[in-house]
Amino acid sequence: MSKVSPGQAEALRLRLSRTMLRTVGRYRLIAPGDRILVAVSGGKDSYTLLDLLWGARRRSPVPFDLVAVHLDQGQPGYDGRPLQAWLSALGAPFEILSEDTYSVVRELTRQGGTFCAPCSRLRRGILYRAAERLGCNKIALGHHREDALETLLLNLLYGGKLQAMPASYRTDCGRFEVVRPLIECAERDIAAHAAAAGYPILPCNLCGSQQGLKREAVARLLDALEAEIPDVRAVMLRALQNVRPSHLLDPEVAEAWARRPPRPRLEVLKPET
Repeated sequence: MSKVSPGQAEALRLRLSRTMLRTVGRYRLIAPGDRILVAVSGGKDSYTLLDLLWGARRRSPVPFDLVAVHLDQGQPGYDGRPLQAWLSALGAPFEILSEDTYSVVRELTRQGGTFCAPCSRLRRGILYRAAERLGCNKIALGHHREDALETLLLNLLYGGKLQAMPASYRTDCGRFEVVRPLIECAERDIAAHAAAAGYPILPCNLCGSQQGLKREAVARLLDALEAEIPDVRAVMLRALQNVRPSHLLDPEVAEAWARRPPRPRLEVLKPET
């Protein structure tokens, strides 16, 4: 990835921040008094999420708190010191938890299976416990536009269902709301921003070590479509925001749409200037 100038880096950060804050306003992801646990994996997406949210918090007319939580999963060769130094320099409250989920995931995954499901399940449980202990009512994850589109295609092509990633959802236990403020941000913008910002990226020896995954296949499909339709990702995102339930074949969806209450638009944060 080519280097960007300081001016380009600032413009990129501003674009990401504005997109994120539009998402926050559109889906009402942050409300007065929220205490949000920001899950920081050590990847480009979660670094960007925490950095932009922390900057937005300082300017926001809506009072809310953040606490960053990183999980040391006991992966071979793990060195969390660069991440800890970055968190300390940022100034946001943070905790680093240590729990050997790496060995458990390896044991739970059958030969030829993928690590993603058991790894996600274990990390989710740890985050929920941390959120409860820290008094958080929301958990913020760094999923971006491509995560949503790839999930849509995975479910459509392999699962036979029309389902992507919502901007927010309530956990099964009912205690927390999980929010995705970057869900409308392009991954390539996040990657360019992360490189320009110099985030100390931590490698993953689980999901990042497997090849031939179905998610990789749908990512290649998106790349192939983009060669024919340059703005295909933006168009697909708009499709997820522009559903016509009356023209689908699921009667429950049409009934639910007919019963929906009106939702006034609420802007809660101001973008960077």
